[in-house]
Amino acid sequence: MRAHRVVVLGFDGMAPFELGVAAEVFALPRPELDVEWWYSFTLCGERPGRLRALGGFSLEISHGLPALARADTIILPGTADVHGDPCDDVLAALRGAHARGARLVSICSGAFVLAATGLLDGLPVATHWRYASLLQSRFPRVCVDQNVLYLDSGQILTSAGTAAGIDLCLHIVRRDHGAEIANRVARRMVVAPHRAGGQAQFIEQPVTHATADDPIGRVISHALSHIDTQLSIDALAHVAHLSPRQFSRRFKAATATSPARWLTERRIDASLPLLERDTSAIETIAEAVGFSAASYRKHFRAIVGISPLAYRREFQTR
Repeated sequence: MRAHRVVVLGFDGMAPFELGVAAEVFALPRPELDVEWWYSFTLCGERPGRLRALGGFSLEISHGLPALARADTIILPGTADVHGDPCDDVLAALRGAHARGARLVSICSGAFVLAATGLLDGLPVATHWRYASLLQSRFPRVCVDQNVLYLDSGQILTSAGTAAGIDLCLHIVRRDHGAEIANRVARRMVVAPHRAGGQAQFIEQPVTHATADDPIGRVISHALSHIDTQLSIDALAHVAHLSPRQFSRRFKAATATSPARWLTERRIDASLPLLERDTSAIETIAEAVGFSAASYRKHFRAIVGISPLAYRREFQTR
């Protein structure tokens, strides 16, 4: 099978980090994954030539807008101009790509470019929290959600800024190739394999590896190594050497979610590779990640959006 063509549309004054995220995930050849197809990568602009990048350097662009007509996935990194719209040629090229079925992806303020096409009207949209009010004001038909990391509406995907772009790109790999391949890509990048799109953007402090003076890190390591066992708040608080109330408060400060919600999401994450490569009954997989069958189905549908059986059919077929 031919490579899936990923094209990034560059803008004058663009942030190089977001371009680098897309290049890291989709431009590197990964023969060690042994998948039927991978991605090809192209950077284009409104026209070939030189684009200024944030930080005082420039990029030589070899391709113009015709590259979008051949793209399977188009990625829009942050635009430097959130108060103005791109030129009509850019908007027409994006609308045309969408009409023929290309996947459109925005990172951070790239959502302003997508919104200007009208393709986001009526859709839930993610962007960086600092731009959310402006995006909603400029494009009132767009349903802006300033709290989430990313949103997947099928053909159109949007994300908040910086690290959320990594999460969204890995989510795309997960959608295309399954959890196991996405996890291997994440491991090579030395990043967390999966953060659910609905996780809040506001995190007071990063989650670190377990150390003697890091009770939350200890709990996370303990929970991940005992994912198949029943873990109560009291038991986790005991591992942290904190009272249940102190533990819950400090855990939420570190992860922006409750211990119960975090543990449920990690159990679902752990089940995805099993569904993809294992033929065991759903009940067996549920037990392997610490759920009853009924609870597993309920939480799986709430978090993933489909049933475990539907997920298995989708990814085992791929």
